[in-house]
Amino acid sequence: MLLIFRFLVVVLYSVVVCVAGCIYCLFSPRNPRHVATFGHLFGRLSPLFGLKVELRKPQDADNYPNAIYICNHQNNYDMITAAKIVQSPTVTVGKKSLLWIPFFGQLYWLTGNLLIERDNRTKAHGTIGELVNQFQTKTISFWMFPEGTRSRGRGLLPFKTGAFHAAVAAGVPIIPVVVSDTHDKIKLNRLKNGLAIVEMLPPVDVKAFENQSVRKLATHCRELMAEKLTELNNEVAAREASGKIG
Repeated sequence: MLLIFRFLVVVLYSVVVCVAGCIYCLFSPRNPRHVATFGHLFGRLSPLFGLKVELRKPQDADNYPNAIYICNHQNNYDMITAAKIVQSPTVTVGKKSLLWIPFFGQLYWLTGNLLIERDNRTKAHGTIGELVNQFQTKTISFWMFPEGTRSRGRGLLPFKTGAFHAAVAAGVPIIPVVVSDTHDKIKLNRLKNGLAIVEMLPPVDVKAFENQSVRKLATHCRELMAEKLTELNNEVAAREASGKIG
């Protein structure tokens, strides 16, 4: 019964947000500030799933310059965890097929997110050039999932290098964001589903890797995120065991 209730509420809420959001965005289409606004709205669904989401970010995070945010990509629940910490004005880079999801796809495009054909290498290289151009002409940041696909409980997957090539070319920092494991954590028929922690790490200065390969930069960022992921998972497990999840 709880599963059905949650499903109906999520569908109704999502349709209302997407339809109202599309109408709202028509007054300033493709404005990058919309992404954080609607990301946070979807993040408000976390209590409905019985999940407490704790956000952590550096004190000066609200004053960060243009950057590329990278985050581990686990499953569809990223919409109620990672989406809560998206900074304005930040847009995401997603696959073009998202456009065909009813209601959501139209909102995704109208809010200013960038759609790419992930399997087309030539167009993927063109996307890097587009990112660099936007960094040079706008106050804007980009959110990317360097694993390229959902991990679905397989741990932190190998990183693709597109985000790191773009950061080096534009001379902007990389800001890692780590979400504790949510795979098999949320049971829709269970009232309470524990704790998830979303933590933004300090910026990684790409200039420190000027004389090294982009792969070295990607490896460094992955190591930072893997270490933080283990730390967060251990903390979540300890707090849930003690009942101290806030």
